[in-house]
Amino acid sequence: MKRIFLIALFLMCIVGPVSAYGLYLNCPEEVQAGLPLKCTVDSDFPPGTTFNLVLYQSGYTATQIRKQPITIQSSQKTINIVTDTTGLPGGQYKVEMQYTGSDEERLRSDSRTMMLVTIIDRSNEIEITSPVTQDLDEALRIEGNIKDGGNKGVELEVHGPEGRIFGPQWIQTKTEVRNNAGVFTQKVSVTVGGEYTVDFSDSDGYVGTKTFTVVTPTTQTTAIPTTITVAKTTRTTLTTAPTPWPTTEQSPLSPLTVMGSLAVAGLLMVLMTRRAQ
Repeated sequence: MKRIFLIALFLMCIVGPVSAYGLYLNCPEEVQAGLPLKCTVDSDFPPGTTFNLVLYQSGYTATQIRKQPITIQSSQKTINIVTDTTGLPGGQYKVEMQYTGSDEERLRSDSRTMMLVTIIDRSNEIEITSPVTQDLDEALRIEGNIKDGGNKGVELEVHGPEGRIFGPQWIQTKTEVRNNAGVFTQKVSVTVGGEYTVDFSDSDGYVGTKTFTVVTPTTQTTAIPTTITVAKTTRTTLTTAPTPWPTTEQSPLSPLTVMGSLAVAGLLMVLMTRRAQ
């Protein structure tokens, strides 16, 4: 019995230190939608051990949003993990570390592999009143108001195809008497067309991002009518006149005169014949 106890104790000494590892996930309790969710992972797992950091949207059922692999390095230093929250609706989310090995290692009891994070969406607190599509000739007009902003000011940062072109810079806001909104207006010069994103922040932190599109005016080509002069060619048409039918030449004497003369000549011949007899 004593021998069996010693063998069991020996096995515990061998297996215990090898299989019991610590894994510690740390994330902020809340983050503004559109800002990166920054978490850290500390672990004494062997280098090369890989986990998946999985982000779920909590609800009646957990819906997986995205997953990214995390591998323990030889230095076993703190691993910084950044997860994009752009486009995610406000609400509660779950961040979880999942082991990817064939048989999951046992964790120490003080390990933390899951945290709940609340994403706060304030983007609907911004109302843009200037056109979201603008011509390059008119630069970029950023006009609108921020909910309950009053005259506290608002911070703008503008990014475009060529990188950051404005801010971060605080600009003045004027109180809208009706609802205490903070009305702002700012014109930013741009030199190229494309998409421009404007990040808004106030005294409570990040509010949201709005996107503008700057287009290059289309050059309209005016069609100039071309006059084509057609040379007039005079054509001479030869017309062959039909040959006229032969015309019977009429006697200058009338038909009665001729007949009378013939009758008289015949009578004279008869008289002369009788005398001769």
